[in-house]
Amino acid sequence: MKKRNMFIIVMLFLVATLAIIYICNNMIINGAKGKLFSDTNAIPFNKVGMLLGTAKYLGSGIANPYYTYRIEATIKIIRDSKIKYVIISGDNGHKEYNEPEMMRTDLMEAGIDSSNIFLDYAGFRTFDSMVRLKEIFGQESVTVISQQFHNERAIYTASKLGIRAIAFNAKDVSTTKGLKTQIREKFARVKVFIDFLIGTKPKFLGEKIIIPA
Repeated sequence: MKKRNMFIIVMLFLVATLAIIYICNNMIINGAKGKLFSDTNAIPFNKVGMLLGTAKYLGSGIANPYYTYRIEATIKIIRDSKIKYVIISGDNGHKEYNEPEMMRTDLMEAGIDSSNIFLDYAGFRTFDSMVRLKEIFGQESVTVISQQFHNERAIYTASKLGIRAIAFNAKDVSTTKGLKTQIREKFARVKVFIDFLIGTKPKFLGEKIIIPA
């Protein structure tokens, strides 16, 4: 009898967990409808874009396609004059690891003017990046640059913070190569709702940074 009760409890927990994941996922997808663009001819102009950081290399040492495609997307949207400035928001958790600096270097090597690039060293999570966009960089409108699944979550987070956000989708990674990331994303979407429910704050804020007109 005890085993049966335990089985029922476990099954109810699994069903509840799956239901929560499903609801959170759908709310974030619906919140981004009409705000995602894959063609620079269609996307409206925004003064500021935000490139969301990721590692340049995978643990195996090979190039991270998520990184490569985000850099390519940022170059395209700047060259097509759909943003004027770009904030690179990523992890600089320790001296040997600096996502914003790596991304700036690659953008500059592609010919992007360094004076149009701003670095956010404390974008440890997408939530932190969005809060800092408003509180540190003073922006209430932005074009987010990442893969579509990531952009959807960023747009939802931004909307909850009173930021008008649209997004330019970088090329995605195949399901087989990106399966781990896609699974992790489902739980990250639930975390968005938990963050707002419990009033999570970003790890760091700091002094304001002025972006020219």
